Amino acid sequence: MERQRALELVRQQMHEKRYIHTLGVVEAAIALAKRYGADEKKAELAAIFHDYAKCRPIAEMEEIIKREGMAAELLEHNKELWHAPVGAYLAETEAGIRDPEVLQAILYHTSGHAGMSLLDKIIYVADYIEPGRSFPGVEEVRELAEQSLNQALLQALKNTIRFLLERNQTVYPDTFHAYNAVLKEEQQNG
Repeated sequence: MERQRALELVRQQMHEKRYIHTLGVVEAAIALAKRYGADEKKAELAAIFHDYAKCRPIAEMEEIIKREGMAAELLEHNKELWHAPVGAYLAETEAGIRDPEVLQAILYHTSGHAGMSLLDKIIYVADYIEPGRSFPGVEEVRELAEQSLNQALLQALKNTIRFLLERNQTVYPDTFHAYNAVLKEEQQNG
């Protein structure tokens, strides 16, 4: 799908602030793809569609999760996770995205998972560090992303886990699995 058509489809699904965030993620994802040797077109497409379902009503997302037999444990965790698997589903069914790598990157951009692909890592980190983001810890992750995608990912995951724990919120198991897997990968390579 060409960039302009993809952006038009996505823009129809979100408010202006979310669309501006999406453009920032696209910018960050392309830069990371260039830096780390990933397919820039796939990174761009996954970034464009990463929040495709973010502005959908909670009830609609819940219904899709149940109807499509997505992980039932999603419903037991923060609703902020729901838009990722629902977005991957809708990107495929509504927008016609068929590339499994792109769909997987959309699916896991909020939680991560064990065995993340290069594209998965890029979209997770790009969403975290896009230029419009401003919160404690983001600058450190931006700096790490210039040197090591895995180190940036580890810090982003650590920050997310800490954020949830400090607020007595549950941490989705895939996020722990992602952290452990990337940490082991770094220890084996280090």
